[in-house]
Amino acid sequence: MAFRARRPRLGQHFLHSSSILDRIAREVGARLGPSELVVEIGPGTGALTRRLLGLGRRLIAVEIDRRLAAGLRAEFAGEPRLEVMEDDILEVDLERLIRERTSGRAVVAGNLPYYITAPILRLLFDSGDRISQAVLLMQKEVAARVAARPGSRDYGYLSVLCQAHSRPERLLIVPPGAFRPAPQVASALVRLAIEPRFVEWNVGNREAFLHFLQLCFHQKRKTLLNNLQSRFGRERLAELPEARLRAEQLSPERLAALWRCLSRSAPPESAGP
Repeated sequence: MAFRARRPRLGQHFLHSSSILDRIAREVGARLGPSELVVEIGPGTGALTRRLLGLGRRLIAVEIDRRLAAGLRAEFAGEPRLEVMEDDILEVDLERLIRERTSGRAVVAGNLPYYITAPILRLLFDSGDRISQAVLLMQKEVAARVAARPGSRDYGYLSVLCQAHSRPERLLIVPPGAFRPAPQVASALVRLAIEPRFVEWNVGNREAFLHFLQLCFHQKRKTLLNNLQSRFGRERLAELPEARLRAEQLSPERLAALWRCLSRSAPPESAGP
């Protein structure tokens, strides 16, 4: 018999809508490769876990809450395909975990805590080529930023970070009433097909490029000249037409081109951390 949480902890809001839970499982299964395993972030009371097990693949569920992890182990005792890890997902070496469990890749699914969505996304992107896709519930406003295009209000560092590593797709809006307790904001289901574009953009140093992007968007209302002059020099930047623009006006591809231009002749200490 399924167990129930008495109250939310750690900012938890448990998805209870059967139709949306079914939709998430379908989206995970739709592009699931024959040798891929599934990693669920924050399984909570196991509502999505049960559906993901129905896909017939090995499933690793990472749950930080000790009581919920114990409940999952009790409910699914004897299920050989499920491994429950009691851990903070941000403390997990995800790339290593997947490598040790399969020779293939993994699909990640879950209902992300609003306050750590961005760090979790960075964790996924740092896992190299071990993840093929992620199907995630996140705050609607964050989902808008993930998929935003240049010139829009939502476009910023998170947009370029996600689009440099993946092909984001917003699948549907999820109302607060689909959760217990209901959050104060709407959510969105997002698919991230992991397809890093650094080779395509001729970006050889990923970490230095990401640091460059942070500088570009450090103060969104300022021009690139103002945001980058301390690193690359005002006189040099003034020669470039992009310097008079704000980072939010440039596509990820144009930002990569600007990075290539600036990094070619910049001294090592000026090119990134």
